[in-house]
Amino acid sequence: MQEIVNVRIDDRLIHGQVAAVWSLYTKATRIMVVDDQVVHDTVNKEALKMACPQQCKLSILTVEKAAANLCAGKYEGEKVFLVAKSPRTIRGILDHGFKMEAVNVGNMGGKQNTKMLKKAVSVSDQDIEDFLYLAEHGVKVTAQMVPTEEAVDFTKLIEENGR
Repeated sequence: MQEIVNVRIDDRLIHGQVAAVWSLYTKATRIMVVDDQVVHDTVNKEALKMACPQQCKLSILTVEKAAANLCAGKYEGEKVFLVAKSPRTIRGILDHGFKMEAVNVGNMGGKQNTKMLKKAVSVSDQDIEDFLYLAEHGVKVTAQMVPTEEAVDFTKLIEENGR
């Protein structure tokens, strides 16, 4: 069976923190980008391929395909680092049958109709609903930019600031 070394929400997908810090810290051998739009975007896919660290294989998959591959144990013997832009994507993977223990919230840039819960983490009402759904289904949700930063219980941040 594959080992899931991190499930991270980061709207930048693969960038400096993921490529240079998290992938090394987790000793990932595969980065799995899950995004239903990016999978059809040739330019974005090429950029992700260039940003992916040499020591890692790269998968760019839809929610449905990612869940199917993970449920089937397709990445036998690999250390998989899963990254998605939003909690909606992670919720989709869960709803397609792949159970995960934890989700790490990284960067979620501010957009219209969002509120900042933590530095570099802004959420919409839909994001809050999705995070709470994950938590209700046994997924531990924490926020942590880099491994040296202490992980914060993200559901508490929602309760304190998000509702």
